[in-house]
Amino acid sequence: MDHLDAIDRPGLRGADHRILTALHARARDPRVATAARALSWTGEHGALWLAAGLTGAAVDGGRRGAWLRGTALTAGAHLVSMAVKRIVRRPRPAHVEPLVRTAGRHSFPSSHAASATAAAVAFGALGAPAPAIAPLAAAMCVSRLVAGVHYPSDVAAGAALGALTARLGARWMGPGGVHA
Repeated sequence: MDHLDAIDRPGLRGADHRILTALHARARDPRVATAARALSWTGEHGALWLAAGLTGAAVDGGRRGAWLRGTALTAGAHLVSMAVKRIVRRPRPAHVEPLVRTAGRHSFPSSHAASATAAAVAFGALGAPAPAIAPLAAAMCVSRLVAGVHYPSDVAAGAALGALTARLGARWMGPGGVHA
């Protein structure tokens, strides 16, 4: 049980537990569990998003630099989230059985959500197919709850951090980058 639960059980912490428990229950469906595991694996250390950014740079030579800078922003969001985890040190949920192993024992914020959202903002602005990237980033975020390794507030904070990182780096991406 999260050491902060006793402080705010009826409020945010209670809602975090209830939402996590409800979404984690979806993993009883083997197809949902398989998808959550696959997203966890491909999203580890932002690998899916870094590969997508490097692919964009390889195939879109005219905007190679913007793609590389967007990829760097995605990696930066991931690194910042890892640093915040070391400061906050919130334990991972203990009231559900996780579907996957995690690289670390701290959960706030979700690094998967940070890199997914940073990539969705940065690559989406570069013209990556929105029908593909935005839903995949959202699925990555939800998968962390289905897998039972993050609270909803961890995912929300990670997504906010990723979006903020990509928006702050918008000018650095240059022509064809993120537009206001």
